[in-house]
Amino acid sequence: MNKKISMDDIARDLNISKSTISFIINGKAKEMRISDKLAALVLDYVKEKNYNRNALAQSLRTGKSKIIGLIVEDIADAFFSSVARLIEESAYKKGYKIIYCSTEDNPKKTIELINMFKGRNVDGFIITAPKGIEGEVQLMVDQNHPFVLFDRYFPEIATDYVIIDNLAGARVAIEHLASEGFRQIAFVTLASDQTQMAERLKGYNLAVSAAQLKPKVLEIKFTSKPEKVVQQISSFLQKNKEIDAVLFATNYLALQGFEAINRLGLKIPVDLAVVAFDDHAFFKVFNPPITAVSQPMKNLSENLIDVLFKRMSGGELSNSKVQKVLSPELIVRKSSLKSQ
Repeated sequence: MNKKISMDDIARDLNISKSTISFIINGKAKEMRISDKLAALVLDYVKEKNYNRNALAQSLRTGKSKIIGLIVEDIADAFFSSVARLIEESAYKKGYKIIYCSTEDNPKKTIELINMFKGRNVDGFIITAPKGIEGEVQLMVDQNHPFVLFDRYFPEIATDYVIIDNLAGARVAIEHLASEGFRQIAFVTLASDQTQMAERLKGYNLAVSAAQLKPKVLEIKFTSKPEKVVQQISSFLQKNKEIDAVLFATNYLALQGFEAINRLGLKIPVDLAVVAFDDHAFFKVFNPPITAVSQPMKNLSENLIDVLFKRMSGGELSNSKVQKVLSPELIVRKSSLKSQ
């Protein structure tokens, strides 16, 4: 089992005093007249354990690196970058730094990043986990690594997580469009069985069924290039000319959808009403402004940090997992209103 190295570990394994180890780790062996042989013994031990010597030197006394690893799908995405900024702000106030990186929804890359962070002795993790890393997540649970999942989770693994009610978000968007009189409401989403996407699709289907409408769904591969996505949306709208409203499952799908709509010469909302899941700064200034299902970013980031810090402190949480589901907000703008 992988665990964080401590001063006690080295002292016990090498039968050397902690003060001597500290001098060696901090580069003061010659100053304190410690033999080269003994210094080499300690440094070789540290190297063998695959720990960065500088990071170790900072954390040997406290057992903490004061670093949190933030692993997200795409740090350039407006949603993830906004959450990252708020998390970084909250962590900094508590004396912690954030190291963040993108997985590109690639399970192999995600596992490599998790192991890299373990090697850097980070104190905790905040992760948007792609499918395919269930084994690694279970291992982290078994090894008692403090971590919190967000945006999506694994129902079959008991973990801490903070998410939003994706089903309710999609449902309220469709209910709004139906209340405006739109009857041919489509859903453009990702071909994914991740929990957040599955819940958004479920919410769409439930709302469409409740309104006695027929579902029209376009699923797009996450790995598709932007130009291909634009072409797929254009083709979908051309083949289904009766569509009078669209809910896009993510803000980046919406942005690519706008390009497709523009190419087809359609006007929002006269020819096609639009709602996007996840708000975007651009949506407020778009002509017309775009209606969006907005995630509570500040509340989300505060809950993530709160749960993780309590888990890292050890003892503040019971053995039961913290699983928080926050409510999204529908921000109605002109793109989804029939009466202009």
